[in-house]
Amino acid sequence: MNINIGRMFANRAFLTPNLEACVGEEYRYDYKEMNQRINRFAAFLCASGIHQGDRVAILAKNNEQVLTALFATAKIGAITLVLNYRLQGPELAYILSDSQAKLLVYGAEFTKVVDSLKDQIPVKTFISIGETDSDRQFESALQNRDDAEPEILGKNDDPAVLMYTSGTTGKPKGVTLTHGNLFWAATGLANTLNWAHKYRYLSVAPLFHIGGLAPVFANIHVGCTMVFMPDFAPGKAWQIIVEEKINFAMTVPVMLQYMKMIPGIENMDLSCLKHFICGGSAVPQPLIAAYRNLGIDVHQVYGATEYSGAISFWSPEMGFEKSHSMGKPVFHGDIKIIAPETGRELGPDKVGEICILGPQVFKGYWGNQAATDDALVQGHYRSGDLGKKDAQGFVYVVDRLKDMIISGSENIYPAELESVIASHPDIADVAVVGRPDEKWGEIPVAFVVKKPETTVTEEEIIQVCRKNLAGFKCVKAVFFIDEIPRNTLGKVLKRSLRDQNN
Repeated sequence: MNINIGRMFANRAFLTPNLEACVGEEYRYDYKEMNQRINRFAAFLCASGIHQGDRVAILAKNNEQVLTALFATAKIGAITLVLNYRLQGPELAYILSDSQAKLLVYGAEFTKVVDSLKDQIPVKTFISIGETDSDRQFESALQNRDDAEPEILGKNDDPAVLMYTSGTTGKPKGVTLTHGNLFWAATGLANTLNWAHKYRYLSVAPLFHIGGLAPVFANIHVGCTMVFMPDFAPGKAWQIIVEEKINFAMTVPVMLQYMKMIPGIENMDLSCLKHFICGGSAVPQPLIAAYRNLGIDVHQVYGATEYSGAISFWSPEMGFEKSHSMGKPVFHGDIKIIAPETGRELGPDKVGEICILGPQVFKGYWGNQAATDDALVQGHYRSGDLGKKDAQGFVYVVDRLKDMIISGSENIYPAELESVIASHPDIADVAVVGRPDEKWGEIPVAFVVKKPETTVTEEEIIQVCRKNLAGFKCVKAVFFIDEIPRNTLGKVLKRSLRDQNN
């Protein structure tokens, strides 16, 4: 079987041509109309000199044009590079140059940064979504184009999508996802959760994040309607859920936190809403409980770009007492816990590196064989996360392997300390890192952001640790700062904090 994700869209259009596919503020397209748009853009790409294996970049917020460009690119065997629009010009310039992208589709709101990059990047053709002064508009590129199916190129293990990691420890790396990876990821999602035909999905998690992009392929695989929300606003999200009769959405914890604060939720007609999927970071149990009290299920997902999306899910039917876990591996996937030093598989409840198996494992890092060899071992992806599995197969993520602190031969996991410190009512944010120490090798120290108009002291924070943790785990110093440094996806830049601390 030759799998091409562009052909997958064509198959969906053939089976359910009149099913609503994509909805936005000014458009509603069924699957037949969307497939015609995709084919027209594929014809434009071919006329523009884009060939199999070339990279087509997209810098845009959630909208149907992203899908049109992506599936058109896939049909002709080219590779879609999905760009994080929160990055700064130099970061985008690096990624576009590293990938050697030939064509860029961009939202008109990013005209200024795109114009600043034009003499620095290899891109030759620029297409704007919306009106600009200099570049051809997306809709005009579709005009007078043939909407017949193009020759389908690219299949199975050929690259389909390129997504650059956030680069918390250095330059970002291009994660190469194949047609087969994305197909199996879609199959896994559709067979793990309640992901039903004709469900209506709110696309609010950014498509430049694998958590936002992976559901697209499952929606097409199953036959769902996608309602696009380019900019998240909690009140607007509830309004769309009610008006568009949304059944489910992919979110991150901070989105659900803000949505929970909107007054009058209990009076809304949420009868169509089945559940939220939530990931990107651990979902606090109180947040899951708060939505449960509203009659809304939250499914917690643990994922990675290198695994084409979801690795495991915790769902309410698994039991609330297990909600502090990341649940069980996604359908068609598997997880092993290995000793990082030896690669030996560990038994239940032993902490080691989370190693992931299955057809969703990425092809490799773009142009970076050394990094690929380090991450892929006999077809398995070494996640860099520390975790464990219990006797029932539930997965628990403990911390990042590189963040682990070794103090006097004892392993200390910063996430555990951060959870304890964050329980103090006056703490707004916290990150724990290791500081070199002559006696112990490393000691844990905390960087803390206070809530406004509070007077919490270093000694209070240390006492909270002493009451809840073994002595060797307790932070030895506290530094109060205005903001915890994070990258564009919200991940803490611990290297920056360690540099400050040395």
